[in-house]
Amino acid sequence: MLDRFLWLVLAGIHAMPALAFFRPAMMAAMYRVSADSPLFLLMRHRAALFVIVVVIALWAAVDPATRRLASVAVGFSMLSFLYLWWQAGSPPALRTIAIVDLVGLPFLALACWRAFAQG
Repeated sequence: MLDRFLWLVLAGIHAMPALAFFRPAMMAAMYRVSADSPLFLLMRHRAALFVIVVVIALWAAVDPATRRLASVAVGFSMLSFLYLWWQAGSPPALRTIAIVDLVGLPFLALACWRAFAQG
């Protein structure tokens, strides 16, 4: 039950940016990128990748055999953003995303530990 909860939390963290794939108007609001900008296509692709992360986390919530791979995928998503954000000087415009990922790190750490310890 704990594992399912952890993976559902991790899926939830990635759900909002994933929804932007299905509702492109959200990207203008979340990222201040207009639909006529070339960056809009890139951000929509980013949203598609978040859909994959959500699917992986949801899959891990119900299938213990996927949890190690899910740990790598979700961990790379969260940790790579935090690293890049920090390397870029911690831009204030992206602080909320960083905070959400930071709040999610304990859930990720416990999910990873349980995935590899139960192994």
